[in-house]
Amino acid sequence: MALAVQVHGQYPLKQQDALRDAVLAGFSVSPKWLPPKFFYDRRGSELFEAICRQPEYYLTRTEEQILVRAVREIGELTGPGADLLEFGSGASHKVRLLLEALRPARYLGIDISEDFLLSSTRRLAADYPWLDVHAFCSDFSQCAILPEGFASEHALAFFPGSSLGNFTPPQARRFLSELQQLLPKGGGLLIGIDLVKDRKILEAAYNDAAGITAAFNLNLLERIRNELDSDIDRSRFRHRAFFNEIESRIEMHLISKTTQDVNIEGRQFRFENDESLHTENSYKYSLESFTALAKSAGFEPMACWTDLKELFSVHYLVRS
Repeated sequence: MALAVQVHGQYPLKQQDALRDAVLAGFSVSPKWLPPKFFYDRRGSELFEAICRQPEYYLTRTEEQILVRAVREIGELTGPGADLLEFGSGASHKVRLLLEALRPARYLGIDISEDFLLSSTRRLAADYPWLDVHAFCSDFSQCAILPEGFASEHALAFFPGSSLGNFTPPQARRFLSELQQLLPKGGGLLIGIDLVKDRKILEAAYNDAAGITAAFNLNLLERIRNELDSDIDRSRFRHRAFFNEIESRIEMHLISKTTQDVNIEGRQFRFENDESLHTENSYKYSLESFTALAKSAGFEPMACWTDLKELFSVHYLVRS
């Protein structure tokens, strides 16, 4: 019986140090930018869970519907007793749709937000007392790595939410290649991928009427102000998200409302009026382009499921 979560940790830098280094580097170039992984402090993780409940944000509910429909086939492809490894586990909601069908030997939640990871895995352990639950606080955007002893024989990696879209295509291929090397021969990857679709649907999903995505984006500035020596003021920026058709990606930006100087860790950075801080990309794939990417990283496609409108896809891949 899982009485407690077994916690593992891997940090080359403390989160505050990593944030400082990224901000000082990203604010020093033109155009200014920050990696989206820094969205996910506790407040950012809570706001993202709220985004997933917005009516415009089709990704979460559509992926969950696909998983419910496909769960028996996923269980047959995987077999019982696997190590189930969830990358970007967040609140660990979607994995609950798989647990009874898969009956994994162990579950490992992997996330960069330590507090959120611990609270979600503790709830999972309480709700599934038969499950051996582990938590691994790790920045897998830098390097895919697992605690010692995991995925040695029988494993399924689970990467939901189309989070792979936050990587550029070369970064996505590198991550998939690293993951392919971590899995045993014949090990599986169950991955959610958002599909190219009508621009209005895409842009509405990242500009919800309730303003939750805007608050999520602006919370990044609040985190900088709270964790670093900075006078940056979120009220002097606005949220912008749009679909870049040429790059096949949603882009999120924070736009300066005025010409202003921002002080961070003893350094001053100038923002011109309407200047952008680029905070996130979310690449959208066709079924064919993602299949080609997966094959180039050493995976063999075994199954693919979509909703009736082909808004979203879930793929089952195995290590070649």
